[in-house]
Amino acid sequence: MKLDRKAFGLAAGILWALCVFLCTLWAIFWGGGEHLILLAKFYPGYSISVLGAFLGLVYGFIDGFISGWLFAWLYNRFAAG
Repeated sequence: MKLDRKAFGLAAGILWALCVFLCTLWAIFWGGGEHLILLAKFYPGYSISVLGAFLGLVYGFIDGFISGWLFAWLYNRFAAG
């Protein structure tokens, strides 16, 4: 069985974007999430704020899409043999 790279990338991108977005909002409104500030090392401009949540949404989608696409590509490459 082959994985569709584009579909897998989109699914992973949407999932990771929502995770970053919702975790940031959770940290804003209910506290905690001090570890989320570590995302600023990978996502320039990210902070635990409403603007940071939307910026994390964009970065998370890009990061998730690339990771999902690469995973599907590697899976198809090694599962073919």
